Amino acid sequence: MDEKNSNNNKYGIGGVVDMIKADKSMWLMKSPALVSRSLNNPSSSSSSDEPTRPVAKVILSIDPLHSTDDSSSTQFTMELVGNESGNAPKRYSMDMAKDVIPMSVFSESSQGKLSIEGKILNKFDLRLHQDSMENYEKICRERTNKYMTKTRQIQVIDNDKGLLMRPMPGMMIPTSTFNESKKKPPSKGSDTKRTRRDRGEMEDIMFKLFERQPNWTLRLLIQETDQPEQFLKDILKDLCIYNNKGTNQGSYELKPEYKKSTDEPTSK
Repeated sequence: MDEKNSNNNKYGIGGVVDMIKADKSMWLMKSPALVSRSLNNPSSSSSSDEPTRPVAKVILSIDPLHSTDDSSSTQFTMELVGNESGNAPKRYSMDMAKDVIPMSVFSESSQGKLSIEGKILNKFDLRLHQDSMENYEKICRERTNKYMTKTRQIQVIDNDKGLLMRPMPGMMIPTSTFNESKKKPPSKGSDTKRTRRDRGEMEDIMFKLFERQPNWTLRLLIQETDQPEQFLKDILKDLCIYNNKGTNQGSYELKPEYKKSTDEPTSK
C-alpha cells in the first residue's frame, strides 16, 4: 500500500504534482511577438519522421580581458535559423537580468496531470541587435510607404443605361442659392469703418454736444460723432457721469466741474 502511494506521488496521479524534473535548470526569455511566432512555428518542410529542426541558436561570447565576476564580460546573442520571420531581423541581443525571483515552470497534460518541468535559472530580455538595426529601419520605412500609398481601383458599371449616374431628388443644389452664398461678403464690425479723431478735438465736440442738451446716451453719441464705441467710452469716463437711476437713467451727463466751465459763457 505504501509503495503504491509513493508511485502516485512520483508520477502525479490523483492530484499530486510530478516533481521528477523539479531541479532541471531552465531559461525564461521575454521576446517580441515576431520572434515568438518564429519559435512556436517551426518549418513545415520537415516530415514527422525527421527529427525536429532547430529554430534558433544562442551564441555565448566571453571577453577574456574582463573578470569572470563582471556580468558585462558575458554576452548572449540569439539568431533565428528558420525562414518563418521572412525579411524580419534574425539577430537579437539577450540581456540577462541580475536579480531573478525563484520560479518554477509547470505543465498540465491533456489527462490533467500536473508536472514541474524545471526551475528558472536565468531570465533574459530580447532586444534587436545593433547589426540588424539598419535592416529593421529599412523594413519599417518600406512598411510605412506601403500603407501610405493610395491604391486606385477601377470599377466597371454593369448598368449601361446610366441609371446609377442619374442624380436623385435632393442631390441638386439650386444655382441661385450657390451664387448667393458665394457672393456674400464676410460681415465686418461697424467700428472698422470709423476713424478716431484727435483726443483734444473730440473733447471740444463733446462739450458742444452737452451744451446742446445735458443728457446723452451712448448710442446717440456714436451716431452724432461717428467715433468708435470704446474710444467714446474712454472719453465719457473722464468727462461724464453715468446715471444708473432716475428720470435720466441710462444716459451720460457732464461732471460738475465741467458744467461750471460750460455754464460760465452762457451766464455772461
